[in-house]
Amino acid sequence: MAKQKSVGWRLSSWAAGLALGLLLWLSRADRAIAAPTAPETLHLLNRLGFGPTPGAIAQLEQIGIERYIKQQLNPGAIPEPQALTQRLDSYKTSKLSQTQLSQTFRPSLAKPPGQPPKTNPAFARTVLREAQEARLLRAIASPRQLQEVMVDFWFNHFNVHSGKGNTQLWVGSYEQTAIRPHALGRFRDLLGATARHPAMLLYLDNWRNTAPNSPGARGQFQGLNENYARELMELHTLGVDGGYGQADVESLARILTGWSVQLNADPSQRQESFQFFAQRHDFGNKRFLGQNIPGSGAQEVEQALDILAAHPATARQISYELAQYFVADQPPSSLVDRLAQTFQSTQGDLSQMLDQLFHSEEFWQPQYRNSKFKTPYQYIISSIRLLDSDPPQNLKLPQMTLQRLGMPIYGCPPRWLWQPQGRLAQSRWPGSATGLCHRSGEAARAQSPGGSLGPILGESPG
Repeated sequence: MAKQKSVGWRLSSWAAGLALGLLLWLSRADRAIAAPTAPETLHLLNRLGFGPTPGAIAQLEQIGIERYIKQQLNPGAIPEPQALTQRLDSYKTSKLSQTQLSQTFRPSLAKPPGQPPKTNPAFARTVLREAQEARLLRAIASPRQLQEVMVDFWFNHFNVHSGKGNTQLWVGSYEQTAIRPHALGRFRDLLGATARHPAMLLYLDNWRNTAPNSPGARGQFQGLNENYARELMELHTLGVDGGYGQADVESLARILTGWSVQLNADPSQRQESFQFFAQRHDFGNKRFLGQNIPGSGAQEVEQALDILAAHPATARQISYELAQYFVADQPPSSLVDRLAQTFQSTQGDLSQMLDQLFHSEEFWQPQYRNSKFKTPYQYIISSIRLLDSDPPQNLKLPQMTLQRLGMPIYGCPPRWLWQPQGRLAQSRWPGSATGLCHRSGEAARAQSPGGSLGPILGESPG
C-alpha cells in the first residue's frame, strides 16, 4: 500500500510539474507576436501549417496570401533549412530499405531446431525513436508546412500503431515511403503505396490472409482474415455508409489472399518486403461492389483498388474529411459537394482539391476562424513554433508531454477515442492527466499578459 501511494504521489507530482511547465511556457507565447496581425494571416498559418513562427507572419505578409498558397502546394520547390537537413541526416535508420530493416532486426535467419529466431529489439526501439524525432523536427522547423500537415492527416487516415507486434520497426519507413511522397499527389497512388507496405499488412493482419484449402494453407497461414478488407472500405475509402455489405467484405478478403510480406528477403536483391504468394491466393472469380473480377492473382488487388479509388462514395468521404479538417467540424455541404466533383474529375488529384478548398468562400468565412480544436500533437507543435522556429535540441519533453496527453507519435489511441471531428471523447478528460494539461492551457491563457492566445494558436475559444 505504501509503495502504491509513493508511485501515485510521484505521478501526481510529475503531472503537476508538467502542468506548471506548460503554463509558464505558454504564458510567454504572446511575446512572440509583437504587432497586430490580420486575422486572415493567422487563419492561413494555422490551417495550412502548425501555426506561426516569429518570422512567418512577416514573410506571409510580404509575399501575399496567393503566393503563399501556391508555394505550399508545391513543397519540393521550398528549400529546407540546412540545420534541419543536417539533423535529419543524422538519423541513420531512416536511410535503410524495408529489407535492410528486417535483416538488421533479424540478423541471423538460421536458427537451431526448437529455438526462436534471434531478434534485435534495441534496434527496433532506435528505429522508432529516430522516426518520432524526425516527425517532430519536420513539423516544427520545416517551411513546407502544408506537406507536414498532410503527412499528419494521411497517417491518421491510414493509421498503423507502433505498439502492435514489430510494427514499430516499420512506421518510419511507412511514413517516409508510403505517405510522404503522395501526401499532395493522387489518392490512388497513396492508396496503393499504403496497401503494399509491411506496416499496413502486418498491422491489419493481411500478411497471413490465406485462401482455405489452397496449396499454401498451413501453419499460421490458414483461412480468410477480413481485417484489412473491412478497414480498406470503412476507413480508407468508401466510409462506413459507403454502400458496401458483408458480401463485399468477404469478396475483398478473397481478392487480398496471398497479398503479404517476405521478411526474409535478401536486401542485395530488392528493397521492398512486399510479396504476393500465389500459392495462398483464391483464384476463383469474385463479384465486388457490383463488378465482376476474374481470378487472376495480384492483378485482382490492383483492380479492386482502382474500383475503390474511383467510387463516388470515396470521393465524398475524402472530400468530407478534408473540409472537416481545414474548415469546420461540421463542414458546409456545398463545399463537400464541390470537392467531391473535383476528386472525380481529376482522378483524385489532392493538390487540386486543396487549391480549390483554400480558394473557397467557406474557407475564409469569419465564422470558421478559431473554431477548430487542436489535437495535443497540433497544440504542442504550435506552441514550440510560436516561441522559436528552431526545434529544441532535446525532444524528450515534447514527446513525454504527448505521451501524457494520450497522443504519442505513431501510438495514437484507437479511433473510437478520437472522434471523427478530431475531438477527444469528453468522458476521457475529467480527472485525468490529459484533463490537467487541458486545464493548464486554460490557466495559461488566463495568466497571459496579452490575453487569450486562441487566435494565435488557433484553438477553439470554448
